[in-house]
Formats: sequence, C-alpha cells, structure tokens
Amino acid sequence: METDFDYVCDVLVAGSGASGLTAALAAHDAGGEPLVLEASDLLGGSSAMSGGEVWIPNNPLMKPAGARDSEEEARTYLDSIIGEEAPESSRERRETFIKQGPEMVSWLTRLGMEFQWVPFPDYYPENPGGKGTADGRSLEAKFFDLKTLGGWQDKVRGNASFNIQVPMLMHGNEAPKVPLAVRSLKGFATGAKIFGVRTIGPVLKGQKAVSSGGAFIGRLLALAFERSIPVWAESPLLDLITDSGEVVGATVLHRGRTMRIGARRGVVLTTGGFAHNDEMRTEYHQQPTESRWSAATDSDSGAGVQAGIDVGAATAMMSEKWWMPTVINPDGSTGFMMWERFFPYSIIVDSSGERFANEALPYNELRRAMQERNEKVGSIPSYLIMDSRHRRYYPFGTMLPGITPKSAIESGFMVKADSLDDLARQCGINASGLRSTVERFNRFAATGKDEDFGRGDSEFDRFDSDPRVKPNPNLGAIQKGPFYAVKVYPGDIGTKGGLLTDEYARVLRAEDGQPIPGLYAAGNMSASVMGKGYAGPGGTLAPAMVFGMIGGRHAIENND
Repeated sequence: METDFDYVCDVLVAGSGASGLTAALAAHDAGGEPLVLEASDLLGGSSAMSGGEVWIPNNPLMKPAGARDSEEEARTYLDSIIGEEAPESSRERRETFIKQGPEMVSWLTRLGMEFQWVPFPDYYPENPGGKGTADGRSLEAKFFDLKTLGGWQDKVRGNASFNIQVPMLMHGNEAPKVPLAVRSLKGFATGAKIFGVRTIGPVLKGQKAVSSGGAFIGRLLALAFERSIPVWAESPLLDLITDSGEVVGATVLHRGRTMRIGARRGVVLTTGGFAHNDEMRTEYHQQPTESRWSAATDSDSGAGVQAGIDVGAATAMMSEKWWMPTVINPDGSTGFMMWERFFPYSIIVDSSGERFANEALPYNELRRAMQERNEKVGSIPSYLIMDSRHRRYYPFGTMLPGITPKSAIESGFMVKADSLDDLARQCGINASGLRSTVERFNRFAATGKDEDFGRGDSEFDRFDSDPRVKPNPNLGAIQKGPFYAVKVYPGDIGTKGGLLTDEYARVLRAEDGQPIPGLYAAGNMSASVMGKGYAGPGGTLAPAMVFGMIGGRHAIENND
C-alpha cells in the first residue's frame, strides 16, 4: 500500500448524508477509525432536505405500535413493485435489505438514535404484501435541538420538504392535515400546534429544534461527534487512489488544499448522484431534462460516480431518477409538487388540454407518466389547473389559503383567468381540449368515480385529501372562477442509478463483475436495490442507510 499520504484513516467516507454518517458509525462501531468528507460547507446533503422518513419493513417499532408485518409480506410487496431481478435489485440484495433493515434500526437505537413509528401507507398499499396506514413501515427521527451540536449547529443543511421554506416541527403523518387548517378542526389544531406551540416553545427554551431530514442528520451527527469521528466540510472528492487495482485512498480538496488521504480498510462513496451535473444528465437521461428541475442539493454533482467509473466500476440504471414533479418558484428555487395535486378542484393536463394520469399517483410514477406522455403529446411542462376553491381552501407552497400575492401572478409562476378559455390561451393549452377534459372530470367528481385513472381509489391517494368533499375526497369539480394554472416540470429529488454494488455494498468492476478491492458505495450514487420501484415514504433513505451500515462494517471486518 502507498505510504505517501497527508492523512490516514481506516475508512474514508465521502459524503455526510444519512448513508455516509451511518457508514462512518458502523466502521467506528466495528473498531475502525473513519473520516467523513463533505464537499460543501453544509452537512447532510439531500438527506437533510428530505422528509426524513426511512421505509423499513418489519422494523422493531411496528409491533409496539400495533402494526403487523413479516419478512414474507415485505418480500412479496417488493417483488410486486420492483419486478424481475436485475443486477442492482438481485435476490441477494433484496434479501439483505429485508433482513438487515430491522437490524439497522436496532443497532442505531443501541447507539442512541431516537426513532419513532409514523403511520404512513405504502405507496402501493393495494399491491400484494402492501400495507395501509395502520400497518405503516416508515420511521422518522424524533425532533432534535441543533444547539446540542455546538459550533456545528449552523452547518446542517436546511430542510426543503413540502415546498415550504419556513421552520416547522412536524411529524411526517401530520403533513396531510396542515393544508386543511381552514377546512377542519383537526387541520386547524394541527396547524396551531405546529406553527404555535412547537415553534414558540423551543425558542422560549433557547433551543434550535428541527424535524424531518434535519432531525435525522442532526441526530446522526451527534452520535458521530460523541465518538470523536472527524467530519471535514468543504472537502470535495477529486479522485480515487489505487494500488495494484485496490482502492487505497482518495485525493481531496480540503478547504483549498489538495490532500492525499489514505484509507487502510477502504473507501465508502456516499456523495450522492449527479442531479446537478447537466453534462451527465444530457448523456444518461431521457430528454428534455434540466438540473433546475431537481430538488436535490446543489452539491449533487456526480463526482463520486465519475470517480468510481474512472477506476473501472460498473454502473446500472443511469437513466433513472427518484422522480418528483416540481415547480419553479417565483424566486427561481425548485419546489416539490406534493399535496397540491392530491386535493379536489384540480387536475393536471398536457398541452392538448387532456389528463394523462391519476394526479394523486406516487410522485415517482406521476413524473414517469409525464415523461412518457411527452413522447406523444407535449407535456413538459404540464399544468396544474385549479378552480377558485382550491386557492380558497388549500395552501400552495408558501401561499396561504385564500391569499395569492400579486408577485405570484406578475412573476408568471401562477396564471389567473376568469374563464378556462382565457386560462388555456395564456398557457398555450388547447382550449377545446381543456373544456372537454374539465366537463368529463366534473362528471367524475359528481359520481365520485374517476373512470379514466382511478384517482381516489387507493388508500394512498386518500391519505392526502379533503374528507369534507364528497363522495370522493380527491375529486372536486372545476367550475368556479377565477381559474389558476401552475407549470409542473418532470423533476426529481436525486438520481437513482450509479455504481453497481453487491449485497455487501462492494462496488463491482465493469470488466468482470468482481468487487473492486477497497471500494464501497451506498445512497444515490449507487444503483438502488429498489430498481425502478419506490416502496413508500423513506424508500430512498432506507436502503441508503442499510447498505451504508453494511459497507462500513464490511470494510473493517474483512479488509486487513
């Protein structure tokens, strides 16, 4: 092994998101000395910006909550959404995820992590092995006070979930109730609790409390700092260092200084994907595609993926992303299209004025439908069409119910018109097509049955809905002006393809499919075990953390 290094550790972890911090904790717990690198000046990556759920079937917090599950049901469900086996979603990798997921939760809990069960339905609860709200498989981190991190408290990346840029202390399952604050007592009480007691209480106590992804990263960082695991911010990975085919370290730009970091037991790449690398998006993704449509962190540059490719790593699913319909906010930032499309009095149409999918589909599937539709009819951008009741009853991003700032209209973010024909004209939508679509949809709203796409049939659809609207809480006629429209883009929350790994998180060579000695990968820079599927809330973070744990352990226990 080379000895000309500026710094040497046992395991070098590139990336400070959930997978990277979990890998570092696993390496330390196995007796090693890890070092965590982060390219930007903020920690946590896209994990910190997420809703912070992890989807772990048959996890140890389910049974105490009265939720029922088994390995067999999890296996059946995953097979139903992933389909045939592929290198990234092989039987071995699926089984490892199913069996090691509960172990990951138990192990982190022993270290001091505080999880709590969240009653969320799977994204396809009616599938074989699927679970509804009462038997949800998702967990989240308990609220966390960032001030316990001392000088690092301002270094955790801010949360961008739900297209709302204000601090909120919210449990994941409360999200559907927040938009109903003016529609139900439960919604009002939930909103009052979140924006009142939970906002003011921690401030009065001198805390800097966070929830969702911020809480997850904060708690993982606290565990790392308790164990004196070094974390270097502003330290992007430049390339990997090899010796006789083995990865023995990496070249890093640490705060402006180029350094050679040695890794005695291995390198774990968790730098995220290439969501903000337009060159790679152009090469690998279906067009059109733009990085500005992505809600992933700006540092999601593809550096780790390219470093792996440069040393001969195999790749898989490079054309795939964790799809998410997005909007471009008036200030130019990217916003998630989350609850707005679930609620009544709205539809999504393409340039012909026609619907092409159930608007309440899991975001991964809706975005895919948008891209596929674009091959036949111009659907990029598509348009969320709303009547006045949608704006009166529900928030849209940061806009409160009943309040549409002039800036939203003047910036072009939201189009407003007194008639559907004028709305179509302003948006460039076929007016007769839109009229016909609305007339047909309104008949569905009256009967409560979406005969075209089944909106409101699934428990997942109804999880985000307005129970006051009958007979279908996801449907509501579009008939009362003024009418509104917002452009919807085929965005993402990160890329899904990347380096091909085995069930031990070892990166495999393109040449012969064998592991590259000393190289591991987890998270969005590795091809996901989920294949093209998306199991439920936390279906991104869960495999990232499970294989991060496995990679960190394996590096220490199997590389002398």
